[in-house]
Amino acid sequence: MLMNKEKINISMDKDLIEFAKEYASLQRTSVSEIFTQFILSLKRSQENDPTDLIMSDPEFKKTVLDTIERIKTGDIKWYDYKEVF
Repeated sequence: MLMNKEKINISMDKDLIEFAKEYASLQRTSVSEIFTQFILSLKRSQENDPTDLIMSDPEFKKTVLDTIERIKTGDIKWYDYKEVF
């Protein structure tokens, strides 16, 4: 589902802004995406979303984060549907 996006202005300490930019760069994402994921996490915990429960499992979360890192570095070879089935 594609959602319409709108802008929001946030005032923060300069140190936090620089940290957010550096963190985003290291994670190969955007500062906007960091905030989006953080707010989604808050929303899920408020709504008792089962995704929050799944991601709260330390081993599952570690596996997901490890997989994301391997995707970013190109350590995972992608296969198309015909190759898998």
